[in-house]
Amino acid sequence: MKNYYPILERCPLFNGIRMEDLSVMLGCIGGRVLSVSKGQSISREGDPATHVGMVLSGAVRMVREDYYGNRSIVAHIGPAELFGETYACAGIAALPISFVADADSQVLLMDCRRITTSCCNACAFHSRIIFNLLQLVATKNLVFDQKIQITSKRTTREKLMAYLLNEAKLQGGRSFTIPYDRQELADYLEVDRSGLSAEISKLRREGILESEKKQFTLL
Repeated sequence: MKNYYPILERCPLFNGIRMEDLSVMLGCIGGRVLSVSKGQSISREGDPATHVGMVLSGAVRMVREDYYGNRSIVAHIGPAELFGETYACAGIAALPISFVADADSQVLLMDCRRITTSCCNACAFHSRIIFNLLQLVATKNLVFDQKIQITSKRTTREKLMAYLLNEAKLQGGRSFTIPYDRQELADYLEVDRSGLSAEISKLRREGILESEKKQFTLL
């Protein structure tokens, strides 16, 4: 586990917690490492919402499927980022979404009840990690709100441009790489893939953007 300490240091959940306390803390909150292959489910819709996950290596996708099997990618989670915390903290009986490995990955799973409840040892780091978790849940809600603003646009073109402009702002430049291929981007934007590809081609012809696979440049 010590091999992952540099990743743990980057995770906001552990802000203000000394590295020498990490091994004790992880034991206290029931931390365990899980290795998953690309495409493998970490937790499925309907599973109990009991754990907070953190990506140690690789990547994880939050995926929602409707009754007919239509898939929507809700979020992409990379190293040092959390997943499942909103649902675990809400105390809901079952997950309404699934978490799937986007690459061969290792994830840290932590028991949410053991995070939010002080243990009998009254560990000094417990109040700090509870505070950090509260901030992260609030931040994640803002991220979900941002996606709603994108997908609530009326047309495929408006959704695509809203997403690309937001990515350019987040990555600090007009050239940037997104984490999705065309089908995955269509799933994220909740649009038809052929319609999305047609809009990208049209925007290229109009001189608004350049693109090559996952790389985009706004002109």
